[in-house]
Amino acid sequence: MKRILIANRGEIACRIIRACKALGLTSIAVYSEADADALFVQMADVAEPIGPAPAAQSYLDGARILAAAKKHSADAVHPGYGFLSENTAFARAAEAAGVRWIGPSPDSIDAMGDKQRARAIATAAGVPTLPGSPRFATGEVDGIEAAALEVGYPLLVKATGGGGGIGMRRVDSPDQLLTSVAATQQLAAKAFGDGTIYLERLVARARHIEIQVFGHGDGTAVHLFERECSVQRRFQKIIEESPAPDLPAALRAQMTAAAVALAAHQSYRGPGTVEFIVDADTMEFFFLEMNTRIQVEHPVTEMVTGLDLVQAQIQLAGGTYQRVEQANIQTRGAAIECRIYAENPAKNFMPSPGPLQTFRLPLDMAHVRIDTGVRQGDRITPYYDPMIAKLIVWGASRAEALERLSAALAASQIEGVRNNLVFLAAVVAHPDFQAGQVDTTWIARESEALLAAMP
Repeated sequence: MKRILIANRGEIACRIIRACKALGLTSIAVYSEADADALFVQMADVAEPIGPAPAAQSYLDGARILAAAKKHSADAVHPGYGFLSENTAFARAAEAAGVRWIGPSPDSIDAMGDKQRARAIATAAGVPTLPGSPRFATGEVDGIEAAALEVGYPLLVKATGGGGGIGMRRVDSPDQLLTSVAATQQLAAKAFGDGTIYLERLVARARHIEIQVFGHGDGTAVHLFERECSVQRRFQKIIEESPAPDLPAALRAQMTAAAVALAAHQSYRGPGTVEFIVDADTMEFFFLEMNTRIQVEHPVTEMVTGLDLVQAQIQLAGGTYQRVEQANIQTRGAAIECRIYAENPAKNFMPSPGPLQTFRLPLDMAHVRIDTGVRQGDRITPYYDPMIAKLIVWGASRAEALERLSAALAASQIEGVRNNLVFLAAVVAHPDFQAGQVDTTWIARESEALLAAMP
């Protein structure tokens, strides 16, 4: 395996290109018209245009991407995260075309991509799950009110497909149910091509903790410990860290064992993440979903373990991976990641496209890492996710990591687009976050105080 096509863009494409260079592999980028001058296009060894700016006509067009792979004799395709990374049809089409798929098997993606099916598999593997309902197709509501009463309020209406918090709505009382169901079904049908939903019990004070796993494809797997992902807006993460603050060692051991059991049960291949909800009051944990891809927040794990997940992913697909045993995987210190977005926190975090007139972040160094796909002078377009960069810091302790993170945010400067730098700094400085006492609804509860820090 010598030539890898990267079926993605932006920050993750740059990340994969760096891994290819480190391994001596040729990187092939594909790009839309809007990304013709993008950083990842310039970094790649080879670049091929694949269509207009809308993702449906470029980064979601599997046929165009595979045509580019054939044109440039790609041995493998790396999908990154988002776009086609969890699309089984694309994975199978790549394999049928003789292009190696750098990711889990299509069967694993299929099994875990349907959230309700994943719940059933998790239960079979002995992993605790929350009470839930049968699935309801688009427009189907017969029996849903009775199902909601059985699940219990508050609850979540969840799309069976998708991920990253898209297709989820909280329902606190029966009078909100049908409206929320209809809205979620419509959104899911538009976003994922499948409007099927189900209901799931909502934990009032929930921590979102995920376990990074790495499967060998032979029924064995290891874990690389946990990440705390409870700081979220609109069900989407903005700050992640490892280790999770004040997580009892016995609970960590139970969760990592459950995650490894699930990955092994699926003969999972490569990096993936098993996500759990932890009841902050009872410290019970429940399976949420499994992401069958590299995740946005993988640098947090790399900073504390010293392992390169993207290189390992590529090496496993190429047959050159040197297995690391569980006993040899250790964590050191603490790492925290902030996602920097072109968005307006004061207006419900609405995206803010425009030119990056000023873009200054701390330089990469031993304790600070910047993952980005843009430079000063670039334009944040309205076509794609508005993430500008990921700022990751490491410290020998959480206190040291927090101090370094505050300093790094203060040293950062972005002009030309609205952004969340000041909001992130306010979150990091808040006494609750400093004490590690947050849950998934904390941003919503503290929004007034956090937004008061905005200029």
